[in-house]
Amino acid sequence: MTTVGEFMTTRLVTMDGNDTLTAAAQEMRDSAIGDVVVTAGDDVIGIVTDRDITVRGVAESMNPDTTRLNQITSRDLVTVSQYDDAVAAADLMRTYAVRRLPVIDDGKLVGLISMGDLAVEREPQSVLADISADEPNN
Repeated sequence: MTTVGEFMTTRLVTMDGNDTLTAAAQEMRDSAIGDVVVTAGDDVIGIVTDRDITVRGVAESMNPDTTRLNQITSRDLVTVSQYDDAVAAADLMRTYAVRRLPVIDDGKLVGLISMGDLAVEREPQSVLADISADEPNN
């Protein structure tokens, strides 16, 4: 059995729910990532992606300099443990139509697993795996 912990991302960027969309977009740009995990203290409360900022924020005429991550955060999180089976994680993504799963152990965020991570592990010859394994182009 291949576990989530064998190939999850541990280089995480977390931001407080009171941070602005602009701050999150700048962090994503500077870190060459497409999402931030939104926290309240030590608690994970959601995820915001670059697409969320665009579709839920900017496209809805929200001011990115004053709109807080709390206002657009995806909160109905599906999580996994680093010890969970990778196939089960892929099934959860499919069932809940999500592309990322926070990895939580003992109530603490320890990683993030994405569709790209699963593709690199499970289907290394796929287009998604090729794209996911490449260095960022921004």
